[in-house]
Amino acid sequence: MAILIIPDKRQTLSDFKEIQTYLAARGVLIRQWQAEVPLAENASEREILDAYREQLKPYMAENGYQTADVITVNSQTQNLEQIREKFLREHTHSEDEVRFFVDGQGYFWFNFENGEPVVCVKCEAGDLLSVPAGYKHWFDLGEPAFVKAIRIFIDAAGWVPHYTESGVESYYQGA
Repeated sequence: MAILIIPDKRQTLSDFKEIQTYLAARGVLIRQWQAEVPLAENASEREILDAYREQLKPYMAENGYQTADVITVNSQTQNLEQIREKFLREHTHSEDEVRFFVDGQGYFWFNFENGEPVVCVKCEAGDLLSVPAGYKHWFDLGEPAFVKAIRIFIDAAGWVPHYTESGVESYYQGA
């Protein structure tokens, strides 16, 4: 279950409803889904997508998403450090970045600006997070690196990162 961390205020929220309210006030959606079908550790992409079909289909239709796939990143992933570095730099996208965590964990960092503190959302299995287009954020795989997630797109080309080059993420590394 998700945890929201506000490092500059030394504050942590672990109540899901509080996290949901906090993020919703800033335009970020977080939900929790459960698989209808138990999944094997080595489940195929098709098996994973089928297991979440009951949640995926209406969510995608309601929000105009056209496609979904599954990504798995772990310590055996080729070029893991290059992948990690790419995600660790603050960036935006021209479309929403929607991730549903099937297994593992990951840390989405948000730079809301306008006097808002930078926040980190630790996502785990069952958490769906939607980062709106244009929002400044970065992603940390954590240690050990392991995430299995459904990615949801309008068009995968819209997910290309546009780096801000602000350097703000360097202040929070290791936080």
